[in-house]
Amino acid sequence: MKEVTAIIRMHMVNKTKEALLKEGFSGFTCRKVMGRGKKKIDFSLFSDVISPEIIENRNIAEQVSEFHRLVSKRMIVLLVNDEDLQKVVNTIMEVNNTGNPGDGKIFVVNVLDAIRVRTGEKGAEAI
Repeated sequence: MKEVTAIIRMHMVNKTKEALLKEGFSGFTCRKVMGRGKKKIDFSLFSDVISPEIIENRNIAEQVSEFHRLVSKRMIVLLVNDEDLQKVVNTIMEVNNTGNPGDGKIFVVNVLDAIRVRTGEKGAEAI
């Protein structure tokens, strides 16, 4: 079993949900999250609206930029059988890939076990 965690744009949740459902993956968890990537700001872009003295002072420039701003995203988590992993990853990528920074990330981790609380089923039967 694998746990697939995808961080995607907020407005892409419904499209992603519909695509996963169409491929037979109906169960997942979705949460609001906030974060940011590692892309740095080119402070020269501010030269028309901010004086050169402020741009030279990185502390002030960073405070007025969006460098430290956290962006709202959605985190989707689903458990899949090993043989379904590539199908799920491909589906998420197809729906969310615009070719622009911020399209998201997908993380995959091994799951040792899963247990359905109501019935006590374990492993693949629990998902």
